[in-house]
Formats: sequence, C-alpha cells, structure tokens
Amino acid sequence: MIFGTARASVRGMREGGSLPEGIAMNWRIKGLTQKALSIIPGGVRMNDLLQRRMGGLRDFRRHVASKVVDDWVVLASYMKELGVGVDGLRYVEIGTGWFPVLPVCYALAGAREVATFDLTRHLDARLSLKMVTMLDALLPAIAEAGGRPLPEVEAAYADLREAATLEELLQRARIDYRAPADAADSGLADGSVDVIFSNSVLEHVPGPDIARMMEESRRILRKGGLAIHCANCGDHYAYFDRMITPINYLRYSDREWAFWNNRLLYQNRLRPVDFVLLVQEAGLEIVLQKTRPRAELLALLPQMNIASEFIPYPAEELCCTSIGFVARKP
Repeated sequence: MIFGTARASVRGMREGGSLPEGIAMNWRIKGLTQKALSIIPGGVRMNDLLQRRMGGLRDFRRHVASKVVDDWVVLASYMKELGVGVDGLRYVEIGTGWFPVLPVCYALAGAREVATFDLTRHLDARLSLKMVTMLDALLPAIAEAGGRPLPEVEAAYADLREAATLEELLQRARIDYRAPADAADSGLADGSVDVIFSNSVLEHVPGPDIARMMEESRRILRKGGLAIHCANCGDHYAYFDRMITPINYLRYSDREWAFWNNRLLYQNRLRPVDFVLLVQEAGLEIVLQKTRPRAELLALLPQMNIASEFIPYPAEELCCTSIGFVARKP
C-alpha cells in the first residue's frame, strides 16, 4: 500500500502545517515526535489533530484559497498550455487528503468524474463541507483556468452547496473516493482515464513505489492521456525550523537520513531529474517540465557539506525545490 496524504502547495509553507507566528521548532524534535506518533496506537489520528490545531489548517479559508489558486490553477494551466480542455474528461487523483478541493475544482470546471485514491482514510466531512462554502469568491478563477463560462461554474457550485452530507457532496461532484486504496493497483480498466494528477504527493513516496504508480498510470491512461504532477523537492522540516534551509536534508547520508525520516512525513529526497527518469522508464513521454533552481540556494551550496549520494548531481538539481511536469502516454 502506498501514497500517503501529506498535502501542500509547491509554492507555500503548508507541508504538514506551519507553526503560529513567533514560535519555532527544532526540526529534530519534530522528526522524533512524528516518528513516535507513527508507531504508537492512535498516533496517526493524534498527528492529524495536531496538524489541524497548530498547522496550516488553522487559517482554513486562506488554505483553501491557496489550494485553488496556487495548486489547481497551476494544474489546469499545464493542460491549457498543451491545448487540452478540462471539461468532459475522466480524472484520477493520487493523494486525497482531508478535503477534496482539487477534485471539486475539476468538477466545477466540468469533469465527467474524478476517482481519488488515498492510502489512509483521512477525508473529513466537516472540513469538506466547510471547504465548499469558501469557494464562492474563487469561482471566477476556477472558470477562467478551466475554460468554462462563469454562469455554468456558478450553477454547478450552487448544486454542490445543496449537499448536506459528505456522501451527497461526493455524489453531486461525481467524485469516487477510494481509501484505503493503492493507486498503483487501482483496479480501473485499461485505457479508461484521461488525466492522472497529484500535488505535493510524489516527494512522500519511495522511488520503487513511484515506478509502480507510473506503470499503472501507463496502463489505465488512454492513448494520449496525461499524467500531471507537482512535487516539492525541498526539506519539509525547514517549514518548522527557521534555522535550516530547504536543502538541509542533503547533508545526510541515506543511512543517517533513515533515522530522521518517519512514516508520517516521509521524504524521499529525490531530485527533479529522478522523477523524470522514473516517468520515462515507465514508458511515458515528458511533454512539459517546470523547474527553477533557487538563486539563494545556489549561492549557499558551496558552503555546505553535501552527502556523497548527492555529489554526482548538478548544482541546479540540488537547489531546485519544486518540479511540475506533464507526461503523455504514447
């Protein structure tokens, strides 16, 4: 079983949640705390509660807005750049999280259906229904990015607002929620999907499991179908500890990093080129790639002691903390 649900924008500080202003946390304390929670009974549920109380979900309205503007609009823009319309397609999402904002955006833009897979059943009814109420002001952005007339988006939204339960919301939005489920063994028919997508998920998946996911993607995508993914290639502990950089974890050997890594915030430390190679080895063709090395990290890199595993990588790969790409099934 693979594909956890740590969710966040590639652009924002939301991986696992940020801390309140003025409060700092040593990343080692964070790592050991989550490692302990990952093995004790009820630890996963306790971690979820901490993220809601202290993490990025504290400012829920802002979080939802960022998920729409910084995440879904970007996914839709990749499709637009390739000349592919959003409406009328069948989608698969990898990594649902606590509320299905990305599938709902696709539904409002006219998706035929969205099947969304998660390793653990995190979907929360209260947060999901609350999320829908906060989309009102974002409808113009959804309409523009999705290429659907605003009145049609507004009508679809009005229908979703009538949902009184999570089950009704999913039904009205044509969302098939599957959890616990393995997205690398989806059970979907060959060639039955138009688009597979994820946001800030791949960085939490071991490389061999990403390979399985890409192979499954190739099987279930129709010919010419797209796999669209955004991954955060930076050290997520930097969101909690302001004394370290987004490439701090490159200082540690694989053996050393295994001690600090944990199941609740697993980080594979793959660089952008690694994701690209995994996609190509599965027989998918990269047709769009967005990466940008960060100048401040390039300036800092010569002063760092990089672990031997990362020395072969070019500086640009080490100092790039995000990648967005689209792969096509031949």
